[in-house]
Amino acid sequence: MKQLARIAIAAAVATSNAAAASEPPPPRARVRLVAEGAEGAGRRWVAASVQAARKATLATRLAASVRAVHVEEGQAVAAGQLLVALADADLRAQLGAAEAALATAGAHERRIRALAAERAATPSELEAAAAQRAQAEAGVAAVRANLTYTEIRAPFAGTVRTRRVDPGDLVGPGQPLVTIEGSALELVASLSEDEAREVRVGQRLPFRAGGADGTAEVTALTPGGDPISHRRGLRALVAAAPAGLRSGAFARIAVPAAGRASGAWLPRSALVERGDLTGVFVAARGRAELRWVSVGDALGDRVEIRAGLREGERVVDAPGALRDGQEIEVAP
Repeated sequence: MKQLARIAIAAAVATSNAAAASEPPPPRARVRLVAEGAEGAGRRWVAASVQAARKATLATRLAASVRAVHVEEGQAVAAGQLLVALADADLRAQLGAAEAALATAGAHERRIRALAAERAATPSELEAAAAQRAQAEAGVAAVRANLTYTEIRAPFAGTVRTRRVDPGDLVGPGQPLVTIEGSALELVASLSEDEAREVRVGQRLPFRAGGADGTAEVTALTPGGDPISHRRGLRALVAAAPAGLRSGAFARIAVPAAGRASGAWLPRSALVERGDLTGVFVAARGRAELRWVSVGDALGDRVEIRAGLREGERVVDAPGALRDGQEIEVAP
C-alpha cells in the first residue's frame, strides 16, 4: 500500500510539472521606469503641526454678566474691535459717585487755597485739601480702569477661533471668553538631538502640507531637551505658504541630516504589496525581478525606500500583473 501511495504521489507531481511545462510563458511586458526622487536627499522629514503664530485667550478681571457678544467663531476682527461687552451699570454708578467726590474735593481745595492766600488758612489745611483732591482723582481713575475690563477688545487683527460665552452668562475673573488667532502661521515640531544637530535659528526649511510645498524660517529652537522625552522643540514661521494652509493642519518639515545618505524616493504606484510585505520590480537584464524592500516616511504620493535597493537600479512603475522573472521591454 505504501509503495502504491508513493507511485500515486510521484505521478501527480509529474503531471503537475508537465502541466507547468506546457503552460506558455507570459508575453513580454512593455513597462515604464521611474527614477529615484531627490526630495529626501540629505534631509529628514519630521512631523509638525501648523499653529497660529499669535494667539490670545481673552478674559476679564471682574465678576459680571455678559451684556452682548459681537462676534461669531470664524469671524475676522480688527485690532481694538469690541468683542464682548459686560454689564457695567454698577461701575458707572460708582464712577458718578467718584466724579462727584472729586468735584467736591476740588472745590474745597480751591477755597482753602484762596483762604491761605489771605493768611486765613494754615499750610497744613491746604496740604490736607490737596491730598483729599488727589485721593478723589485716584478713585475716579480706579473706576475708569475697571470699566475698561467690561469691554473685551481684540489686541490684534485676526480671526475668532472660539467663543465661549453668550449674553446673560455670569463670568468671573480669569474665565476665558474668546480666543483669537492672528493670520501668521508657524510650524511646531519635536526633534531628536540627531535631527536638531544641523538646525539653526534663522534657517529656512522646506515643508509640505496637504500635498503642497512651502518654506518656513526657524524662529526658536529650545536649547535643552525635554527631561522626559529628551527631544527639542522647534518653531518655524511660515514664510511661503501653500494655498489653503490653516491652523491645525498636519505638515512635515525637512531638517538637514548631515552624514546620512537618504534612501530612494519612489511613487506609491511602483510598490507591490502582498500581505505585510512591500516590494518593487527591478529591471535587470531584460527581466522584472521582484525585490522586497523596507519603506520609510511617506511624503505626498512618494515613499522613502530605506533598504532593499542598490544605487543605480531601475524600478518599474505601475507593475500591475507583472510576474517575477517576466521578460520586459522598457518604454521610451
